[in-house]
Amino acid sequence: MLLSKIVNDLQLISRTDSANDREITGGYCSDLLSDVLAHATAGDVWVTNQKHQNCIAVASLLELGAVVIAGGVDPDESTIEKAVAEGIPLFTTDATVFDVVGRLYQLGIRSKRRSTQ
Repeated sequence: MLLSKIVNDLQLISRTDSANDREITGGYCSDLLSDVLAHATAGDVWVTNQKHQNCIAVASLLELGAVVIAGGVDPDESTIEKAVAEGIPLFTTDATVFDVVGRLYQLGIRSKRRSTQ
């Protein structure tokens, strides 16, 4: 699914000028950077409440499709600057993490990680 559809449907606020025409191939949600490093995959949209620039470093390293900071949390200015420098689309929303992930699921975005259940 194109990132632009997600941005429009969820009414996300863009914090960077990164292209929204990239393909999002999955999703991941966590506030633990080590968890994201271990389980998120390239092309995922990552939903978090974290706002510091280490999030962008992780997103860049994993080649994630976008980062969404939920819950009305404003990213640090250094986070926005790093996202621009790394070409990582960064968005914010007042919606809760729970609601954002639910909406992504309704749109057909799924985790690429296999369930252990």
